[in-house]
Amino acid sequence: MSSTGRPMEEFSMAFVTAPTADKAKELASGIVSGKLAACVNIIPGITSVYEWQGKIEEDSEVLMMIKTRTTSIPELTEYVRKNHPYDVCEVITTSIEGGNQAYLDWIAKTVPEKCEK
Repeated sequence: MSSTGRPMEEFSMAFVTAPTADKAKELASGIVSGKLAACVNIIPGITSVYEWQGKIEEDSEVLMMIKTRTTSIPELTEYVRKNHPYDVCEVITTSIEGGNQAYLDWIAKTVPEKCEK
């Protein structure tokens, strides 16, 4: 439990790669305006090396680091899947174990609580 009595696993980070900064900004804008996350950091200049359809690929991408409520992850994932140009887009998440309580409170205030299904 946090000092406010809220469980820490209430918050998660999602990581999503995008082919360009413009596409990442477009996705981030929809995510934040739709109240699916409080903040999206766009980190430029990453190189992804991966296997796709039997070949080793290497691409320049940008990484989005998305801070949200854990209960918003399914809706966030669906939004990214519907609006992302890749056939199989990356959406991976991890729980936020701790941090600046004022920042966590801001996430809680910004992203509405969703009922878990």
